[in-house]
Amino acid sequence: MDSLTASIYDPADLPGAFVKLYGGNPESVQVFSSPARINIIGEHIDYNGGMVFPAAINRYLYVAIRKRNDSKIIYNDIHFPGTFEFDINDSFVYDKKNDYANYLNGILSQLKAKGFSFDKGFEILMASNIPAGGGISSSSALECGFAYAVSETYGFNIDRIEIAKLGQMSEHNFMNVNCGIMDQFIIAVGKKNTAVKLNCGTLDYEYAPLELGDYRFVVMNTNKQRRLADSKYNERRAQCEEALKILQDSGEKISALCQLTPEDWEKCRGTIKNEVLLKRARHCVYENQRVKDAVQALKRGDLKELGQLLNASHESLKNDYEVTGIELDTLAEAAQKQEGCLGARMTGAGFGGCGIALVHKDYLDSFVENVQNAYTAKIGYKAGFFACESGDGVSRLK
Repeated sequence: MDSLTASIYDPADLPGAFVKLYGGNPESVQVFSSPARINIIGEHIDYNGGMVFPAAINRYLYVAIRKRNDSKIIYNDIHFPGTFEFDINDSFVYDKKNDYANYLNGILSQLKAKGFSFDKGFEILMASNIPAGGGISSSSALECGFAYAVSETYGFNIDRIEIAKLGQMSEHNFMNVNCGIMDQFIIAVGKKNTAVKLNCGTLDYEYAPLELGDYRFVVMNTNKQRRLADSKYNERRAQCEEALKILQDSGEKISALCQLTPEDWEKCRGTIKNEVLLKRARHCVYENQRVKDAVQALKRGDLKELGQLLNASHESLKNDYEVTGIELDTLAEAAQKQEGCLGARMTGAGFGGCGIALVHKDYLDSFVENVQNAYTAKIGYKAGFFACESGDGVSRLK
């Protein structure tokens, strides 16, 4: 995506398109929505006992669904040509040639494993306004939106946290991707004008106000293919575990780095002699504190402090955790210099992917133009940008 004004599919058109494809009447079609997400702050600490602070955003995937009179399953998508057909009695297995249908079949496989039964098949038509591969979790939106649509259509009444777990289990057991639960969780439980402080280990969570007024989050996509993220993720995780063990051996009664407050950390940091391990642990402790501070800032309506916390998070991810790279640094640092921008940081795994910036709505166009020019001059190709507001989690539209 190269602009803030890309064309958006109107979900009101979906029942008509569904009937044109499958027949029948629009009244028989149910439509569900599932949002993308951003993580406002709290990066690379979920596996260190820390918290994340995501929000659902107003970019949605839509699922139109209707039960059939036979056992057939039919998948179609407005934007992706080709039809996928299966049978509800199939034993679903991953197959690369099934493309996006694997995400849907993965959900069905997990529902069956949990003992849910289907009396008939169904047909769906989907459309998405979420940029694929844009770093805002289009695949999790697909999983959770489909799981919610199926649950509601068949009267399973699965609660939202279980919807999130279904999405994660599908990734683990069907797609063979060992993902965390943040993406699915916020997509399932999100509410407009809120963000969620979530402990990914315990699933304890708290809604916090996200009243942005005249400000918008701008998602900035480096458009870089990430090649380092997985190997560096494993390396960072091992370094954190090593730092934790040193602290435990020195007498700290903790089971995760993020159990330390900054005050605790300053007292015990001297036991870690290795500079790299010191930096990794420091990021965890202070990033976790930044999550707590961000929640309090939003409760006070202090967007300026939130912006400063975003900047501090990026600096820590660059210098202490070393997961940014020239592309993300160029975006964040150019963004931070722009009039109307309160703060910016990388978000996600790093080494590519996306950043976010908090920008006044009156400066959106100049912000994108200036950051794009700085990025292209340094990197040699364009970044992608779009502005967003908070949104609701999985919902029934019709």
